[in-house]
Amino acid sequence: MVTKVASDRQGIQSIEVGFRLLNVLAATNRPMMLRDIAKGAGMPAAKAHRYMVSFLRVGIVEQDIGSGRYDLGAYALELGLSGLGRLDPVRLSGPILDALSEEIQETDALAVWGNRRATVVRIVDAGAPVTITLRAGTVLPLNSSATGRAFSAFYRSPFLKKMLDDELHTVAETSKTAITTIRRQLEKSLTEIRTHGIARATGSLTPGINGFSVPVHDHTGSMVAAITALGSMGEFDAEWDSPVAKAMLSAAKKLSHRLGYNSAAA
Repeated sequence: MVTKVASDRQGIQSIEVGFRLLNVLAATNRPMMLRDIAKGAGMPAAKAHRYMVSFLRVGIVEQDIGSGRYDLGAYALELGLSGLGRLDPVRLSGPILDALSEEIQETDALAVWGNRRATVVRIVDAGAPVTITLRAGTVLPLNSSATGRAFSAFYRSPFLKKMLDDELHTVAETSKTAITTIRRQLEKSLTEIRTHGIARATGSLTPGINGFSVPVHDHTGSMVAAITALGSMGEFDAEWDSPVAKAMLSAAKKLSHRLGYNSAAA
């Protein structure tokens, strides 16, 4: 679906002016006096009052009788919830993944939490000489993949902890390493990931392939998806402050913003 921008069409100026008042209320996150709302919107209080009367009538704002302060009303909440219900990270990720792949010239993907772990749901193949064996529906391990590590560090789920612990026991048995040592190594890795806001894997899942993965958050602050990029060692810069990492953090921020995430509030 293509969203049309109406900047080049004639509209109703009074509506646009009135929404400046609503923007002030929304940005402040608290009830406000009329004079402060008017000042924030850059208009005289008398003019702002006329708009607020109309907004009161339709229920998009409400006023406390005792203090006289205005706040967003029940109808504003209904509009907000309706809009949030229409936000689909998979659908909204399309243009963002396309732009990211074009910028970094690497294959990227979107993964969500499925019933069996982190699951790839969308892929943009950059057409690099090295084929990345990643397909929609691929389920990724939590401990050894960049995507899995991103979910391990940021996703909230009691089931994830159990699945991750099962993986660690398997690693301990296979490598003949104490489970306590494996857990310490993982916790060190997760702390590093949370510090940088991005997960990485360097050849641990697929030999010769590096990967980054960044969490995507929704309006509640919860992780709902991960943007992942993969590339061959030697071509894919896996340093924490590399251009690839910065581009991915920016892409995840854009998608999170589209999903209503407010990093300052979080």
